[in-house]
Amino acid sequence: MALDALKSAIPDYAKDLRRNLESVIDDSELPQQRLWGTVLACAIASRSPRVLRELAEDATAKLSPEAYTAAKSAAATMAMTNVFHRTRHLLSDPEYKNLRAGLRTNVLGHPGVDRTDHEFWCLAVSAVNGCGDCLDSHERALRRAGVDRGTIQEAFKIAAVIQAVAVTLDAEAVLSAPLGA
Repeated sequence: MALDALKSAIPDYAKDLRRNLESVIDDSELPQQRLWGTVLACAIASRSPRVLRELAEDATAKLSPEAYTAAKSAAATMAMTNVFHRTRHLLSDPEYKNLRAGLRTNVLGHPGVDRTDHEFWCLAVSAVNGCGDCLDSHERALRRAGVDRGTIQEAFKIAAVIQAVAVTLDAEAVLSAPLGA
């Protein structure tokens, strides 16, 4: 199991991350598709080749091909929309919010899986990417769909842990490489 390899690679100084990774994945009460779609989308958003490689291996075994593709589409779409909406939010000129975005996001309307799962994945990726407008939008959609706050919080717990594992393991790879390599 690739998840076990990932957990064993976490250094002792970050052992809380190892336990948190176990908690958000192994101890999760989320349905399998929602959980592993979130894990895959967050691994993609983390931009860590190692974390993505390890978690994608397990996600392939846990998700249908349609769900696997939809989780990747959530990560891809949010990579674009999070930058766009975060930038509009950060600009001091509020008039940018009145302009048409003009970006295609058809997959949000037809993700190929349960729409609530896709919203969940989009929320988690938006947490990794730090887009407040997108977080609010996807959180509202999930609440309208009847998802409670405790369940929604699981999305950003998974996002936080996977991002922290990615940062830690990528830093260790750099720090352990010989100088000049």
